[in-house]
Amino acid sequence: MGVTDPAGPVMDRDEVDRALARLGQEHEAIETSLLALQDHAGRRLLEGAELTGVTRERWTTAEASITLLWAYFDAYTDALRSAREIRSRRRWSSRDDLVELTELLRGESVTVAGSASATANAPTLHGGSGKLSEQFTLVTLVDRMNELYATSLDMVVAADAVWSALPARIDLLAAELQRTRRLAHSVGVRPGEHPAGDDLERITRTLTNLRSQVVSDPLAYWVPTQGSSAPGGGRPDTTVYDREARALEDVRREIDAVLTVRQDSEQRLVRLRDVLSRADRTLAEARTARGEVLAKIAATEVPVVSGPPTVLQEQLATAAEYRRHAQWHRLSPLLESLEQKAEDELLRARESLTAVTAPLAVRAELRGRLDAYKAKVARHGLAEDPFLIERYDAARRMLWSAPCDLRVAEQAVLRYQHAAAELLGGPRVPGPRGPEDRGGPGA
Repeated sequence: MGVTDPAGPVMDRDEVDRALARLGQEHEAIETSLLALQDHAGRRLLEGAELTGVTRERWTTAEASITLLWAYFDAYTDALRSAREIRSRRRWSSRDDLVELTELLRGESVTVAGSASATANAPTLHGGSGKLSEQFTLVTLVDRMNELYATSLDMVVAADAVWSALPARIDLLAAELQRTRRLAHSVGVRPGEHPAGDDLERITRTLTNLRSQVVSDPLAYWVPTQGSSAPGGGRPDTTVYDREARALEDVRREIDAVLTVRQDSEQRLVRLRDVLSRADRTLAEARTARGEVLAKIAATEVPVVSGPPTVLQEQLATAAEYRRHAQWHRLSPLLESLEQKAEDELLRARESLTAVTAPLAVRAELRGRLDAYKAKVARHGLAEDPFLIERYDAARRMLWSAPCDLRVAEQAVLRYQHAAAELLGGPRVPGPRGPEDRGGPGA
């Protein structure tokens, strides 16, 4: 919308013609802007909507402003028509005509009368004066129309931007929510039975309330851009929408996890049974090995081997029951817990077997070391040496007798190694340990 320039005292004919031409262009621009505002989709929606809150307050003001705008425009049109009629009386305007035109074009010659209802809610130049009519120059009248147009358009554009952005997105998210709800019900995820079901109920309520609020009070969800003077400068506030969209995505991931459980639960149960079975067999092997160690190894402490935990078998049976009754939402967390516990149980069983069979491993190592030195002595032609034979036989009797005292047997092997090293002229083998450094068979 255009703005007229300030004028001087008495205008000549050329000044009048230029002013009329400028005013005509401004009239066309103003009319185009007002018609565009009148046909704006946002304005039509505001006119027919049941508004609440801040939008209702601002639309009451904007609606009165638009009414006042048309009243100003009509007065502006009448003034322009009058000026054109005076100018068209004669080709060369008389001084009286020029005085009249100067007053009309530059003076406060435009009177705008309106009812109290039309102007009560619209901001006026003389706010609070209670006047039912106002006097304007054409310049101030155009300035006033620009001001009312800008504030009205800003409100209309902001409301339309929110309505164009949020309700459609909320509807799409609501449709996705319904699909997720149906899928959740198919796998037993329901309110009161699973946290994801409760989340779906909460998201549904929030989206329903959000849509209702956006439709009735769109300006409550508008964030103006600081420092922007353009009409509708800002963006829709999508904070609540974005939060619920993220929450729905979290629920979808939870449902996908439950669906995955439904698809591969049988294979996972089979693997669980296999892991627990291997743990049981390992524990059984450890118990057998413990009896063998106690019978064959003397003076050693063998850890007790516990039995398989019955609670895991009970939970495995519960998991199978959940699968039979398609209670996938309960089966999912139980399977995850069981898989971790089963691996831990298998590891514990293997550690028990290793701890129980440690003395047998020490005896096997001593036997291997004794035979290795005997082979070395034979390669050097000392196999018939009586001293070595005596030491070898002593160590062998201790290692192949039952029960075997590992501490004594180790000392006998070391004595044989020492004697062999001296005869071979090699580096001295550490001698048998005294009572004070007998740390155990694995030393």
